[in-house]
Amino acid sequence: MTAAIQIDRVEKSYKGFKALKGVSLSIEQGEFFGLLGPNGAGKTTLISTIAGLIRPDVGSVRIHGHDVVTDQRQARMKLGVVPQELVFDPFFTVRETLRLQSGYFGLKNNDKWIDEVMENLDLTPKADVNMRALSGGMKRRVLVAQALVHKPPVIVLDEPTAGVDVELRQTLWKFISRLNREGHTVVLTTHYLEEAQAMCQRVAMLKTGNVVALDTMSQLLRRVSGSSLVVHLKHGGLPEGLRHLVAHDEHDEGQNNGGNKYTLRVNAYNEVEGILAQLRESGAQIDEMQLQQADLEDIFIQIMEGAPIR
Repeated sequence: MTAAIQIDRVEKSYKGFKALKGVSLSIEQGEFFGLLGPNGAGKTTLISTIAGLIRPDVGSVRIHGHDVVTDQRQARMKLGVVPQELVFDPFFTVRETLRLQSGYFGLKNNDKWIDEVMENLDLTPKADVNMRALSGGMKRRVLVAQALVHKPPVIVLDEPTAGVDVELRQTLWKFISRLNREGHTVVLTTHYLEEAQAMCQRVAMLKTGNVVALDTMSQLLRRVSGSSLVVHLKHGGLPEGLRHLVAHDEHDEGQNNGGNKYTLRVNAYNEVEGILAQLRESGAQIDEMQLQQADLEDIFIQIMEGAPIR
């Protein structure tokens, strides 16, 4: 099966600054794919390359087999991009904006799908409202609707929930999840890592123009350096046999929140009972404890800081 997005050895420089350094990715049809990285990692440049807005200096990008440079029209028909910036025409209503967008793709009699998109994004009450009269959150919804108006098989979301309320997030993810279940490929960039963890099947992480991690979400979560067991001791201290498990940023009682709170590294659930047994044998009394699972934020921080991932 042809990949939804095929990126081969893409490089891009701006006045001597290399924003992309030979990026290669293959995103399969029907995937929900996360593209993550800190500011300046090259995400926007890569998305702009996928969208055909900039040309790579080296390498190629294909959307469903269509090169974004040599076969731009067909590639663009396969792609819907929700940009991070709020860009809109202040002279049209919501419905007029979506009809105009349909015209760009040569679509006639598209009102049925436009109505469905507006309904799923809670835009129907604003259908005849001028764009300049909308709130920032509503304008963001219109951007999403514009990207979906031609039913593209590949949808790229660049920070779609940045600065928006909880209601829009829930509405957006419900609709996008439905489209993904129906076979649409979704590529998400976001700084809300909990969203990426909840939605994405696979993740690529960019750092200074390079792909530094690429794996399924489940594999990434397994590779992180364990979970953490946080224990609050009412009486007693930590036995010497458990000292090696103390998190690297917590050295002794005096530096550990008053001497009665410890964060211990654990790699599996069956290690917890052994820890509790040693605490009981030492006479320590546990006031409270909590097992904290490693999440995507833990992985992201370790990778970006260059720490080893086991």
